[in-house]
Amino acid sequence: MDEGLVKIRHAKSAKDFPGLKLEDNEYVEFAFKRTKLCLVAILAGVILSLAVIIVAFSLVLLNKNTLLDNMGINFINIIMVVLIATVLLAGLVGLIVYKGNRLYITNKHVINMIMKSPFATSVNEIDLQSIEDASFRQDGILQKMFHYGTFRLSTVGDETTYTFPYSDASQEDLKAVSKLVSDAKKSKITKEEKED
Repeated sequence: MDEGLVKIRHAKSAKDFPGLKLEDNEYVEFAFKRTKLCLVAILAGVILSLAVIIVAFSLVLLNKNTLLDNMGINFINIIMVVLIATVLLAGLVGLIVYKGNRLYITNKHVINMIMKSPFATSVNEIDLQSIEDASFRQDGILQKMFHYGTFRLSTVGDETTYTFPYSDASQEDLKAVSKLVSDAKKSKITKEEKED
């Protein structure tokens, strides 16, 4: 690729992905995230939980057979506010975790960022030449229908496997990534032959 184009793509990737520490002349080819279905599940869970809390407490407060004085009503209101705040906080944590899971494939590396909670994250960086096998698997009708699955990369040597479940990748993306890995290996072989 033309040196000028590489510098432009590097500058654009550095601007678009400020959290990545890209080497000189390295740029992002693919940026995979979790499927939007995960986001819908988080939001639906928050909305359903809030609805249940509000309906349950409304039934208690509006029930004429409930003998509550002002102190009892205030106590129930405090409990309701605490539960609503807890649900909203859980939803916020869910959104942070959703945004924290990414798989970046650059022209030199694979960067796998996995966040299980705001306090439990892992980042794995692998050279493209170290990738032995790349696959994308969809299990079940839901994954086919909503176009998501598990992206898997296996490395040479220690045979470590990196998986990115609930990925918004596709079979076409897998082909492009496989070609990128193949090109990186060919480039490495060519470079080694020139050095000999």
